[in-house]
Amino acid sequence: MDPTGDLLLESPADGGLTTGAVARLLGVAPTTLRSWDRRYGIGPAAREDGRHRRWTGADIAALRHMCALTSTGLPPAEAARTVLAGTSGAGTSSTGPSRAEEPGVGASGAPAAPRSARASRAPGPLPVGRARQECRGLARAAVRLDAPALDELLTAVLDRYGLPAAWDEVMMPVLHAVGRKWETAGERYIEVEHLLSWHVSGALRGVTAGRTPTPGAGLALLACVPGETHTLALEALAATLAQQGLPVRMFGAAVPAGALEDAIRRTGPAAVVLWAQSRKTASPALVARLDALEWGVRGARRRPVVCVAGPGWAGRQAPGARHLSGLSDAVDTLATL
Repeated sequence: MDPTGDLLLESPADGGLTTGAVARLLGVAPTTLRSWDRRYGIGPAAREDGRHRRWTGADIAALRHMCALTSTGLPPAEAARTVLAGTSGAGTSSTGPSRAEEPGVGASGAPAAPRSARASRAPGPLPVGRARQECRGLARAAVRLDAPALDELLTAVLDRYGLPAAWDEVMMPVLHAVGRKWETAGERYIEVEHLLSWHVSGALRGVTAGRTPTPGAGLALLACVPGETHTLALEALAATLAQQGLPVRMFGAAVPAGALEDAIRRTGPAAVVLWAQSRKTASPALVARLDALEWGVRGARRRPVVCVAGPGWAGRQAPGARHLSGLSDAVDTLATL
C-alpha cells in the first residue's frame, strides 16, 4: 500500500504531494520543509510551473531520513549533508546549501522573505545551550510537534541514562527552555510546551516499578500546594521512588489543604512532599499546619516529616520543613525516613 495513503488525493497522481500534505504526513511544519529546501537543498526534484513544490516518494524518503537525523540531535546542516550524500540524484535537490545559505537569498536566487516574516510563521529553535545532544533532538522534535519522535527519544534517554539522570540532564533542561520561550514569546510556544509536557508525563508514567514496596518502608505522599498546577517534577519523583521499591502516593496538582490533612490521617505517611513552582503558591502557613498534624492511635501518635521542593520555596522560610534541592536529594532523603 502506498505509504502516503489518501493524501495522494490532494494532488495530481503523477505530480507528487503538496508541501502541506507532506507536512501532515510527517508531522513537520510546512515552514520547516520550505526552510530545509531553501537552506540545505533538501527539496523536491520537480516543481509545478517551476514554482510550487511537488514531493515524490523519493523526496519524502529523504525527508524521513532528515527528520530521523535531526531528532537524534544532529544539527540540520550536518543532517542535510548526510541525506544528500546518500540520495544524490535520487529525487532530492543536489545543488547543496551554498547559494541558499547566503543571507537574504532564496533557493531560486530571488531575495528571501525577511527574517521577521519567517519567524512569524513558525516557532524558532529552543535555546538549550551547551546541553546533551539528546536535548537538542528533543527540542527540535517538540518545536516540530513531532509526537512519534518525542516518544522514541524519551524512551531512548530513559533506557540509556536511567530516570534520575534522564530527568535532570535531558527532560528538565528542555522543559525549562520551552518555558523561557513561552514567557518571552506570548502564546506562540504554548502548543510546544503542552505537547512536550504531555509526552514527558506519559514517559514517566510508563516507567515500571522496580520491585514490590519494601515492607515497613515509610510512605511518601506527594502533592502540589493549593493553586499549583505544575506536576512533572513530582511525577519524576514518584516514578523514581517506585523504581526503588519505596511506597508512594501521588496526588497531583493543586491539592486543597483540607484534602491534604485528610489524606495524611488516612494513609499515615512518613513524609509529605509539597511542590511549589511559584513564590505565590509556596505557603509557610501550610507547612506549619501539616507539621502540627498527628496521626495514629492514641498513645502512639506520629507526625509526618514535611518536605518542600520546587523553585517557589527558594528564599522562603518554612519552619519545620526539610528543603529538597533536586530529584536525587529528594530520593535520598525520603529513602532514609
